[in-house]
Amino acid sequence: MILVTGGAGYIGSHTCVELIKAGYEVVVFDNFSNSSEESIKRVEKITSATINLCHGDIRKKSDLRKVFKNYSIDAVIHFAGLKAVGESIQKPLDYYDNNVNGTIALCQVMQEFGCKKIIFSSSATVYGIPHTTPIKEDFPLSATNPYGKTKLFIEEILHDLFASDNSYKIAILRYFNPIGAHESGLIGEDPRGIPNNLMPFISQTAIGKREFLSVFGDDYDTHDGTGVRDYIHVVDLSLGHVKALKKLDDIKEILVVNLGTGCGYSVLDMVKAFEKASGKKVPYKFAPRRSGDVAKCFADASFAKKIIDWSAAKGIDEMCEDAWRWQSKNPNGYN
Repeated sequence: MILVTGGAGYIGSHTCVELIKAGYEVVVFDNFSNSSEESIKRVEKITSATINLCHGDIRKKSDLRKVFKNYSIDAVIHFAGLKAVGESIQKPLDYYDNNVNGTIALCQVMQEFGCKKIIFSSSATVYGIPHTTPIKEDFPLSATNPYGKTKLFIEEILHDLFASDNSYKIAILRYFNPIGAHESGLIGEDPRGIPNNLMPFISQTAIGKREFLSVFGDDYDTHDGTGVRDYIHVVDLSLGHVKALKKLDDIKEILVVNLGTGCGYSVLDMVKAFEKASGKKVPYKFAPRRSGDVAKCFADASFAKKIIDWSAAKGIDEMCEDAWRWQSKNPNGYN
């Protein structure tokens, strides 16, 4: 049985679908601070499976112990955490408490119950401001904000855990920019308040919730002057977790892999693709660059192909079509 912490969230819910399709039984642990129980109901609708759902706070060992006592957990996929870069700068202590202390509590309870397999949801933010692209797994690590630092600290904690006991099976998956939604349009990204990522801003502008999209910077050294990022379909990303899970027993060291497409798309590329997918105009205005933003950030995804036999299959058009289907069917998200 697989414990998915933060399993009701955007990436967690899509990963639950793919785990169930691959034959795994799933337990979801979530406090619903940035997610909805409705997403789990919809995962059940998509998969015709019943999901074991546990309410709890990742920082509370008593909540986690209940899960491990009630279910025979073979492995953990750890998504639970706060994830807004801007908010992390305003509330760094909340981020260190929730993300770092929460992971320590999880690992301690796993240790108590003899569970030694974990896949950690990390991020390309651990590369800081990369000097070149594409980004490989052995690039220098740094972080420019508290959110990124929590990911980096947790990676270090997991490396130290493995050094103390190399019977652990640990995979660290560094995501680039997840977008899109399940093809059914039943589950997708439902940000609370101001979105953290480009795609919800684009889709909310297309549906009329926002007057225009702010494009930060038009003078970068890219093909159209706007920032280039590696956008990956959330279903491809979810399948990467299934592949990593299947590989865990075979690995002798900690597995660290990038999950990206290896392609970079600019902000204006994404706007054009979304206009094509939705048939809607996405008005935009240029705004000054944001500090810390880089011109280009995209993955070298060849190691994931070699080590876990995974590569992204869905392109920009499919990402935008699925994102639009979700947005148009659910203009107010899960509410």
